[in-house]
Amino acid sequence: MDLPQIEELVRESLSAVRGWVEASDYKGYDPGDGLTSWLRPLTLGNLFAERILQQVIWKSPVNLRPFVGVKPLDSTKGRGFMAWGYLMLHSVTGDDDCKARALECLDWLGRNRVAAGAPGYSWGNHFDFTTRSGRMPAHQPTIVWSGLIGQAFLEAYEQTGEGGFLEIAQGICTWILGVPREKTSTGTCLSYVGYKQNSIHNSNLLGAALLARTWKHTRTPEYREVAREAVEYTCTRQRPDGSWYYGEEPKYQWIDNFHTAYNLDSLKRYIDCTGDETLKVHLSTGYRYFNDVFFEANGRPKYYNNSTYPVDIQCAAQAIDTFSFFSAEEVEALENAARVARWTIENMQDKRKGYFYYRQYPALTAKTPYFHWGQATMFKALAHLLCKLRDVAAPRALSGLPCGV
Repeated sequence: MDLPQIEELVRESLSAVRGWVEASDYKGYDPGDGLTSWLRPLTLGNLFAERILQQVIWKSPVNLRPFVGVKPLDSTKGRGFMAWGYLMLHSVTGDDDCKARALECLDWLGRNRVAAGAPGYSWGNHFDFTTRSGRMPAHQPTIVWSGLIGQAFLEAYEQTGEGGFLEIAQGICTWILGVPREKTSTGTCLSYVGYKQNSIHNSNLLGAALLARTWKHTRTPEYREVAREAVEYTCTRQRPDGSWYYGEEPKYQWIDNFHTAYNLDSLKRYIDCTGDETLKVHLSTGYRYFNDVFFEANGRPKYYNNSTYPVDIQCAAQAIDTFSFFSAEEVEALENAARVARWTIENMQDKRKGYFYYRQYPALTAKTPYFHWGQATMFKALAHLLCKLRDVAAPRALSGLPCGV
């Protein structure tokens, strides 16, 4: 694969999606925002009816939101991914505008954390969300949102040395340590949410990864101890072929692309930050499963282990990000990241407006421009890939390139 050509393609794509996000003032639709519609009162508070409304708006191949009163919203996770992406771009370009925009996003996150009823720092959705597990109120913090946003604050701390960013990461750890835990003889699972036990593998590992990366800087014993218990829980429940179910309860027993990638990133980050290599075999077998099962030869990502469709932008973004993260250890990972990036840019990015489409189905493409689910995740993933392409390009004279082109 011609990596210099891929680099040019990635830079152009980054510039386009960044332009869309900034022109949209960091607001957009979200797959789960359907309950902000004026149709919600017609559900009479019935959970099943709310799920129907939410799913119809979510899964429609045509964007129904403008017709049912759903407006573009802020997104805490979207801001976190944008901050992380800006910081990665700054690390390879030195562009001060990228750094300034990253700090603006982090400042916004600091001002928009969950303020009441939760210790430390945490974040959630800007809308109510109803699932098979029940109703999650707006601004209810989750370990997924908080753990990923925490990684952006730690990225800022590692680049700038400013202690305030580390203090916020410690505040997130405080919240994570306070969530319920499922304690077993083979590890402990951190809950997805703080108000009840909900054992999900990717959220458990995302919490562990934040604890481990923060421990690297603070050496707080509890951070490492709890992180180790969490990764033990998920690793001991890895299937013989290297895969993981989304969760162990029967209703959660599916295997998909981007949640598997979250697991791999988090487990790698735990091992890298703590030096604990006793679980490395789980990382290796999990990576091989991910690499061998979830992608077609042209780079198109499959959603499930047993089904390509729907081809989802989140799967594409997380695959680019994960392959980039593993590129120093796995010889094929960088080319895999580039292959997925090329396919996604050529098939799922709007050529005129720059945003990425939501999903591709066999007969049509759902083109709704979601903010965090598509634009912010792809921005961060492509920035990460650009960093890795620059690493292998050295000593080519590529420094000083403006961040936005």
